[in-house]
Amino acid sequence: MRLIAENLGGERGGETVFSGIGFALEDGQALVVTGPNGSGKSTLLRVIAGLLPVAQGKVRLEGGGEAFPSIASACHYLGHQNAMKTALSVAENLRFWRDFHGAGQLDVEEALEQVGLGGLGHLPFGYLSTGQRRRAAIAKLLVSHRPLWLLDEPTAGLDKASEQRFAGLMTRYCAEGGMIVAATHLPLGLEGVKELRMGEVD
Repeated sequence: MRLIAENLGGERGGETVFSGIGFALEDGQALVVTGPNGSGKSTLLRVIAGLLPVAQGKVRLEGGGEAFPSIASACHYLGHQNAMKTALSVAENLRFWRDFHGAGQLDVEEALEQVGLGGLGHLPFGYLSTGQRRRAAIAKLLVSHRPLWLLDEPTAGLDKASEQRFAGLMTRYCAEGGMIVAATHLPLGLEGVKELRMGEVD
């Protein structure tokens, strides 16, 4: 499977945010997107995910077959917001996303153990601390299989131990053939990654 962007451009509010972006990502590879605020990192992820229209060029997924015919069908998108209902329990939120995405992977309690929240699934999501909420959102990635993770500042709000745990999850995911595109200001603890720096002038 390959994710390919060619001369890709994106807009927000009718204004060009970035243009001329190109990369190719294959099974087991990660692309870390860096750059200053306003350079288009989040917009790029949203364009790839199909949440914003492509302003120029194209981005496509090859080799997804019938199971993953499009990028939207193949990706988990983790944005700045955690996309969880505060009144529902952590487990109820995760079960919703598992059912929404289909194709189960880890069960809910196992996913929570993987992010260090074992035994907390019964709590309302709104009771969790900022870091716990982010870890619960990361658990969404683990309850349904998708070959592509699109991650926007995924470690925001995490302490060092949680950052290291998540680095291990990402490393294992890539070792199993997954692909990651991550926008970040902070090192993610991944080795051998490709890097795309936004906002640079030649």
